[in-house]
Amino acid sequence: MALDIAEIKRLKELTGVGLTDAKQALEEAKGDFDKALEAMRKKGLTKAEKRGEKEAREGVIGSYLHDNRIGVLVEVNCETDFVARGEIFAGLVKDVAMHIAASAPVYVSADDIPEADRDAKKQELLASDTLKGKPADMAEKIVDGQLKKYFSELCLMDQPFIKNPDQTVGQYVIEKAALCNENVVVRRFSRMQLGEK
Repeated sequence: MALDIAEIKRLKELTGVGLTDAKQALEEAKGDFDKALEAMRKKGLTKAEKRGEKEAREGVIGSYLHDNRIGVLVEVNCETDFVARGEIFAGLVKDVAMHIAASAPVYVSADDIPEADRDAKKQELLASDTLKGKPADMAEKIVDGQLKKYFSELCLMDQPFIKNPDQTVGQYVIEKAALCNENVVVRRFSRMQLGEK
Protein backbone atom coordinates (compact mmCIF):
# COMPACT_ATOMS: atom_id res chain seq x y z
CA MET A 1 0.00 0.00 0.00
CA ALA A 2 1.35 3.43 -0.98
CA LEU A 3 1.47 5.89 1.89
CA ASP A 4 1.34 9.65 1.55
CA ILE A 5 4.68 11.14 2.70
CA ALA A 6 2.83 14.24 3.98
CA GLU A 7 0.79 12.01 6.32
CA ILE A 8 3.96 10.31 7.57
CA LYS A 9 5.58 13.70 8.25
CA ARG A 10 2.42 14.96 9.97
CA LEU A 11 2.34 11.89 12.22
CA LYS A 12 6.03 12.40 13.02
CA GLU A 13 5.41 16.06 13.98
CA LEU A 14 2.43 15.29 16.20
CA THR A 15 4.05 12.43 18.10
CA GLY A 16 7.75 13.23 18.13
CA VAL A 17 8.74 9.79 16.75
CA GLY A 18 11.09 9.09 13.85
CA LEU A 19 10.00 8.87 10.21
CA THR A 20 10.46 5.09 10.15
CA ASP A 21 8.25 4.62 13.22
CA ALA A 22 5.61 6.96 11.79
CA LYS A 23 5.60 5.06 8.49
CA GLN A 24 5.38 1.71 10.28
CA ALA A 25 2.46 2.94 12.41
CA LEU A 26 0.56 4.07 9.30
CA GLU A 27 1.24 0.73 7.62
CA GLU A 28 -0.03 -1.16 10.69
CA ALA A 29 -3.14 1.05 10.74
CA LYS A 30 -3.67 0.36 7.00
CA GLY A 31 -3.38 4.07 6.19
CA ASP A 32 -5.90 5.18 8.87
CA PHE A 33 -4.21 8.34 10.22
CA ASP A 34 -6.30 8.63 13.41
CA LYS A 35 -5.70 5.00 14.35
CA ALA A 36 -1.95 5.39 13.72
CA LEU A 37 -1.87 8.61 15.76
CA GLU A 38 -3.58 6.92 18.71
CA ALA A 39 -1.17 3.97 18.58
CA MET A 40 1.87 6.27 18.43
CA ARG A 41 0.59 8.45 21.27
CA LYS A 42 0.21 5.36 23.46
CA LYS A 43 3.71 4.24 22.52
CA GLY A 44 5.12 7.72 23.13
CA LEU A 45 3.41 8.04 26.51
CA THR A 46 4.74 4.64 27.55
CA LYS A 47 8.23 5.75 26.52
CA ALA A 48 7.84 9.01 28.43
CA GLU A 49 6.73 7.15 31.56
CA LYS A 50 9.81 4.91 31.30
CA ARG A 51 12.03 7.98 30.95
CA GLY A 52 10.65 9.15 34.30
CA GLU A 53 13.53 7.29 35.94
CA LYS A 54 16.12 9.55 34.26
CA GLU A 55 17.33 12.54 36.23
CA ALA A 56 15.90 15.89 35.19
CA ARG A 57 18.17 18.72 36.40
CA GLU A 58 18.02 21.17 33.49
CA GLY A 59 14.97 23.29 32.73
CA VAL A 60 13.61 26.73 33.46
CA ILE A 61 11.81 28.80 36.01
CA GLY A 62 8.78 30.13 34.20
CA SER A 63 6.49 32.95 35.23
CA TYR A 64 2.97 34.06 34.54
CA LEU A 65 1.23 37.30 35.53
CA HIS A 66 -2.56 37.66 35.35
CA ASP A 67 -3.91 41.24 35.36
CA ASN A 68 -1.11 42.25 37.74
CA ARG A 69 -3.21 40.58 40.47
CA ILE A 70 -1.97 36.96 40.36
CA GLY A 71 1.65 35.98 39.83
CA VAL A 72 3.16 32.52 39.45
CA LEU A 73 6.72 31.20 39.40
CA VAL A 74 7.14 27.53 38.46
CA GLU A 75 10.26 25.37 38.13
CA VAL A 76 9.99 22.72 35.42
CA ASN A 77 12.94 20.41 34.81
CA CYS A 78 14.04 18.27 31.89
CA GLU A 79 17.18 16.27 31.08
CA THR A 80 18.98 18.62 28.68
CA ASP A 81 19.47 22.32 28.08
CA PHE A 82 18.61 21.73 24.42
CA VAL A 83 15.04 20.67 25.28
CA ALA A 84 14.73 23.43 27.91
CA ARG A 85 15.25 26.00 25.13
CA GLY A 86 12.74 24.34 22.80
CA GLU A 87 9.29 25.55 21.80
CA ILE A 88 7.38 22.52 23.13
CA PHE A 89 8.99 22.81 26.57
CA ALA A 90 8.44 26.59 26.71
CA GLY A 91 4.76 26.08 25.86
CA LEU A 92 4.44 23.44 28.56
CA VAL A 93 5.97 25.73 31.21
CA LYS A 94 3.67 28.60 30.20
CA ASP A 95 0.58 26.39 30.26
CA VAL A 96 1.45 24.96 33.68
CA ALA A 97 2.07 28.44 35.11
CA MET A 98 -1.24 29.67 33.66
CA HIS A 99 -3.04 26.65 35.14
CA ILE A 100 -1.52 27.35 38.59
CA ALA A 101 -2.72 30.97 38.38
CA ALA A 102 -6.26 29.85 37.50
CA SER A 103 -6.65 26.79 39.75
CA ALA A 104 -4.58 27.71 42.84
CA PRO A 105 -3.18 24.25 43.70
CA VAL A 106 -1.44 23.86 47.06
CA TYR A 107 0.86 20.89 46.35
CA VAL A 108 2.64 19.65 43.22
CA SER A 109 1.55 16.03 43.74
CA ALA A 110 0.16 13.68 46.40
CA ASP A 111 3.77 12.85 47.40
CA ASP A 112 4.20 16.45 48.61
CA ILE A 113 1.30 16.41 51.08
CA PRO A 114 2.68 16.54 54.65
CA GLU A 115 1.51 13.61 56.77
CA ALA A 116 0.25 16.09 59.40
CA ASP A 117 -2.09 17.73 56.83
CA ARG A 118 -3.36 14.33 55.72
CA ASP A 119 -3.97 13.18 59.30
CA ALA A 120 -5.70 16.42 60.31
CA LYS A 121 -8.11 16.21 57.36
CA LYS A 122 -8.74 12.51 58.04
CA GLN A 123 -9.66 13.23 61.70
CA GLU A 124 -11.95 16.05 60.56
CA LEU A 125 -13.74 13.74 58.11
CA LEU A 126 -14.00 10.88 60.64
CA ALA A 127 -15.67 13.27 63.11
CA SER A 128 -18.33 14.41 60.62
CA ASP A 129 -22.03 13.72 61.29
CA THR A 130 -22.48 11.85 58.01
CA LEU A 131 -20.47 8.90 59.35
CA LYS A 132 -22.42 8.46 62.60
CA GLY A 133 -23.89 4.99 62.90
CA LYS A 134 -21.80 3.55 60.06
CA PRO A 135 -19.63 0.46 60.71
CA ALA A 136 -15.95 1.37 61.31
CA ASP A 137 -14.64 -0.40 58.17
CA MET A 138 -17.26 1.30 55.97
CA ALA A 139 -16.51 4.70 57.56
CA GLU A 140 -12.80 4.16 56.87
CA LYS A 141 -13.47 3.42 53.17
CA ILE A 142 -15.74 6.46 52.85
CA VAL A 143 -13.12 8.70 54.47
CA ASP A 144 -10.36 7.28 52.21
CA GLY A 145 -12.47 8.19 49.16
CA GLN A 146 -13.21 11.66 50.53
CA LEU A 147 -9.52 12.23 51.33
CA LYS A 148 -8.47 11.22 47.83
CA LYS A 149 -11.04 13.57 46.26
CA TYR A 150 -10.17 16.45 48.62
CA PHE A 151 -6.42 16.27 48.00
CA SER A 152 -6.76 15.63 44.25
CA GLU A 153 -8.39 19.07 44.04
CA LEU A 154 -5.35 20.59 45.81
CA CYS A 155 -2.61 18.70 43.91
CA LEU A 156 -1.48 20.33 40.66
CA MET A 157 -0.79 17.05 38.86
CA ASP A 158 -4.26 15.64 39.70
CA GLN A 159 -6.28 18.72 38.74
CA PRO A 160 -8.21 18.74 35.44
CA PHE A 161 -6.09 20.79 33.00
CA ILE A 162 -7.75 24.18 32.31
CA LYS A 163 -7.16 23.96 28.55
CA ASN A 164 -8.51 20.39 28.34
CA PRO A 165 -10.52 19.23 31.40
CA ASP A 166 -10.65 15.68 29.96
CA GLN A 167 -7.03 15.21 31.04
CA THR A 168 -5.17 16.00 34.25
CA VAL A 169 -2.18 18.32 34.39
CA GLY A 170 -0.06 15.21 35.04
CA GLN A 171 -1.31 13.57 31.82
CA TYR A 172 -0.65 16.79 29.91
CA VAL A 173 2.94 16.91 31.23
CA ILE A 174 3.52 13.25 30.26
CA GLU A 175 2.12 13.94 26.77
CA LYS A 176 4.50 16.87 26.27
CA ALA A 177 7.42 14.88 27.76
CA ALA A 178 6.75 12.24 25.09
CA LEU A 179 7.06 14.93 22.40
CA CYS A 180 10.30 16.19 23.97
CA ASN A 181 11.54 12.60 24.32
CA GLU A 182 12.82 13.43 27.81
CA ASN A 183 11.79 13.11 31.43
CA VAL A 184 9.95 16.30 32.43
CA VAL A 185 9.25 17.14 36.08
CA VAL A 186 7.28 19.99 37.61
CA ARG A 187 9.53 20.54 40.65
CA ARG A 188 7.87 23.38 42.60
CA PHE A 189 5.81 26.53 42.28
CA SER A 190 4.87 29.69 44.11
CA ARG A 191 1.58 31.52 43.56
CA MET A 192 0.83 35.01 44.86
CA GLN A 193 -2.47 36.81 44.76
CA LEU A 194 -2.88 40.49 45.57
CA GLY A 195 -4.26 40.99 49.07
CA GLU A 196 -3.70 37.39 50.21
CA LYS A 197 -1.21 36.23 52.84
